[in-house]
Formats: sequence, structure tokens, C-alpha cells
Amino acid sequence: MKFFAGLDVSLKEIAICVVDEAGEVVARGSVLTCPEAVAAWFEKQSISPDRVIHESGQLSIWLQRGFMKLGLSAYCVDARKAHKSLSARPNKSDASDAEGLAQLARTGWFTPIHIRSEEADRLRTLIGARERLIRLRKDLEGHIRGVLKTFGIRMHGVAKGRLRQGFRDGLIAAGETDPVLAAIADGFVLAHETLCRAADDINRALTKRARSSDVARRLMTVPGVGPIVALNFMALIDDPNRFRRTANVGAFLGLTPRRYQSGEMDWSGRISKSGDSTMRSLLFEAASSLIRRVRRFSPLKSWAVRLSGRRGVRKAAVASARKIAVLMLTLWKNGTDFQWTKEAAS
Repeated sequence: MKFFAGLDVSLKEIAICVVDEAGEVVARGSVLTCPEAVAAWFEKQSISPDRVIHESGQLSIWLQRGFMKLGLSAYCVDARKAHKSLSARPNKSDASDAEGLAQLARTGWFTPIHIRSEEADRLRTLIGARERLIRLRKDLEGHIRGVLKTFGIRMHGVAKGRLRQGFRDGLIAAGETDPVLAAIADGFVLAHETLCRAADDINRALTKRARSSDVARRLMTVPGVGPIVALNFMALIDDPNRFRRTANVGAFLGLTPRRYQSGEMDWSGRISKSGDSTMRSLLFEAASSLIRRVRRFSPLKSWAVRLSGRRGVRKAAVASARKIAVLMLTLWKNGTDFQWTKEAAS
């Protein structure tokens, strides 16, 4: 007889429910949130489930990797999609959700999500740390400019290198005019310098990593694509072969229009924005750079410039971002470089 299990995961405990082929509940229980504890519970119950289902969440990646190492046939499903099925049940509880997930495992009406490799997660963590440091620096600079305007002191924007040092020098000079501003300057100058140095260190590490990666160097042959865009794309996609068609990556990143069709009604709206927002922003910046800054012409740039003339720069940048994503995945799968005279097939 086949058995199917559902796991409702919380930070401290996992509610477990096992059903048979007929959908009848065979066993229930709860264990500590740990892959080994779940495997031990199945062993104690003398149950070897054919499929185990759990929802995506804070601990889902760690749990899924643990289940795979222990040999459990476990699948992680999108919590938002699972909620559509679980919400039909009259009562809400951990045990009820576990049973609902077990029934999903029995019927097979689910789509497992891709669990990225540990190397891809390490890379995303490094990229995320750089982004967070830059945001903290910008927040600090914005706060300083806002405070100093109260005293009639206007600070200029900050770019790189000497301008950042000039910003700190301006803050020190402002502190010499007022003891309160001096107290602020003492702490903020040190914090700003630390944030700048930490972000630069991570940026150098990412640039070095991109130059040492064959895939990243290949992706950077696409005009407008730099080390951060290439590495973030690699970390997010992880395995290019999980996309049967390269065009599907546009929908995965939320760069395709929403569609609603019912009866005689059929319309397309704005892009879905259902994918990773950071990757989408980076691709939009790459597309904007392609249209406005890249001077060397290619079929890709010519297409983007013509489209911007008809539909406007913003819409053209969104469409070009999708095209760049498809092109990057194509180059990755084919193992080729961007052709400036003849665009790679997408």
C-alpha cells in the first residue's frame, strides 16, 4: 500500500499527517522542526511515504535539502498556490493543513518548486549583502542632507571615490559650526566610511568572481550586462536546463503581461511582476543602459531604439529587459557569446 504525507511547518514544530491511497488518515503526529526528527517519526511508525509535501517558507530550503540527504521523496510547493486548496477546508489548524497537504501529495495536484543549490544561495547572500550596504549608505546620506538643510547647509549628491570623501569632509565642516552637528558628525562620518568600505570590498569580491566564471564572462558579452547583473542572474536561475523554452524565463521574472480571458473577454495588462524584484530592477537598468549609454550598435540595440521611438523609453526598457533575460539564458544553455552582428536566437 502507498502512503502520502503532508507537513505543516512552523518555527518550532512540524505537524505530520499520513494518508493512504483511499485518502483515509493513517497516522498523525508532531515533531521538532528538524529533517532528522521527521525521518525518525516515519521510521517509528513503520511508514515509508511515497511522497512528502511541505510548503515554501523560511525553513523550507533547509528542510528540503535535509530530506534529500535522508532519502525522503519530499517536494516543496508554493505556499500561495497551496493556500488555494487549503482555504477550502472549513477549519484552520496545523493538523488540518497537514492533512490537506497529504491529500495534495496523494492526488499529485501540485507543482514542486525548484530548490537552489547551496552555491547559488551563497552567491545570492553575497549580492544581497552588497545591496543592503548600499541602501544603508544611501539612507544615511539622505538623513544627513535632510538634517543639515534645517540649518541652511546643502550637501551635494554622492557618487564614488573622492565625492564620498568630499561628503564626509562636508559633514565634518558642518560639525565645526555647531556643537550638536559636531556630535552627529563624529558618529555618522565613521559609519559612512565603514559602509562605503564594506560595500567596496564586497563589490571587488563579486567582480573577481565574475571574471573567474566562464558563464558570467559569457553573459557579460551582452551589451548593458555587468558583473552584478550576470552573477545575480546565475544565482537566481541556478540550473538553466529547468527551463524547457528560454522564452519562459520572461514569465518567471515577471516581465510578461498579465492576461485575463473569460468568454468573450480577453485582455492583456501590465507585466505581472511575479518574479524576483531585484533581478527585474537590474535587468531594467541593463536595458536602460543599452538604450541610452551603449554606443556600439547591434541588432539588439537597434530593436530597442526603434521600440523606444514608437512606445517610449520606459516601455522599451521593460521589453528589452525581457529580451536580455531570454538572450542571457540562451547564451548560457548554448555555451556561446553574444554576436554583435547577428543576434543569438531566442
